[in-house]
Amino acid sequence: MSKLKFLLNYTKYRFKSDNEHDIHSPYLYEFYNDVICDETPFYIYEDIESIRAKLLLTEMEITIEDHGAGSKVNKSNTRKIKDIARNTLKPKKYGQLLFRLINRFKPDNVLELGTSLGVSTLYLAGSSKKVKVTTVEGCPSTAKVAKINFDKIGFNNIELINDTFDHFLPGYLAKTDRLDVVFFDGNHQEEATINYFNLCVEKAHSESIFIFDDIHWSEGMTAAWETIKKHPKVTSTIDLYFMGIVFFNPDLSKEEFLLKF
Repeated sequence: MSKLKFLLNYTKYRFKSDNEHDIHSPYLYEFYNDVICDETPFYIYEDIESIRAKLLLTEMEITIEDHGAGSKVNKSNTRKIKDIARNTLKPKKYGQLLFRLINRFKPDNVLELGTSLGVSTLYLAGSSKKVKVTTVEGCPSTAKVAKINFDKIGFNNIELINDTFDHFLPGYLAKTDRLDVVFFDGNHQEEATINYFNLCVEKAHSESIFIFDDIHWSEGMTAAWETIKKHPKVTSTIDLYFMGIVFFNPDLSKEEFLLKF
């Protein structure tokens, strides 16, 4: 998808998206106001953003192994950490949304597919030492940088796995009874995204939350998002344009919400 088309699609989203007055479900109305739109400055935000700030200044080069769709910006396998940070890290408002999601639902386990430099992982792990975050990164060099960041901030509830998703997922899921939260943030290709979802959805339960990054990154990702929304186990979904949230709660109606964020 060209940059112009992406921007045009985002402009359409801004005009078409709704706010809390268009949400008829009391559960999702509360969720939108108390989680998505909450601007409470939790103390850990500053610590995590200091990690981001250092990454954006780091000149060191590392060798990248792309196992997914790759970068739209830099096709070289040798990249400066500051460039990776600038082009791949989610804006802080989305990282902080991840924190609030975990803080609200208090899951026992979180699975992140796509660690990158680890900033999103820190937000996922930051609300409670009790939550176990398993994060998977296919690139060894990137994983090493992420591990340094985890050690700097002192979180002990993160398990970093350097492996491809295709190799890791079957074994992990065979040993896992249920998935509470899954953040899909790697290999932004239609077929791969649907495959990973289909593997993980077998372990989803009524309180599970699946989060998908960059659901409109490409036409393929938009198509994957449309397929996921139609899955019979999925109830309500929220489209925030750069991120999609999937619920499996049977008490919720089969509805799709396009909401401002």
